[in-house]
Amino acid sequence: MSEIEIIREDNETKGRYIARIPGKPDAEMTFSKAGTSRIIIDHTGVPDALRGMGVGKALVERAVMDARAAGIKILPLCPFAKATIERTPEWQDVL
Repeated sequence: MSEIEIIREDNETKGRYIARIPGKPDAEMTFSKAGTSRIIIDHTGVPDALRGMGVGKALVERAVMDARAAGIKILPLCPFAKATIERTPEWQDVL
């Protein structure tokens, strides 16, 4: 499998992470900013062509790494992001 490139786009109130694999459709995870101390992940969308490749988990992992680096917390309203973080004990610190 090709390397997954993850790009973050954001503005003052919201943003998204985009996962790109050459020759495949993009996947994305969207979030809203709740002040300066928290983001709310509200949606993760992975096209069928990318299912089973770990793309969704890679998107959540990038959000976790960014949250740690910024010293903020994540409120995962998206069921996929919530389940992924809950299944990964080493990510619990960002909740």
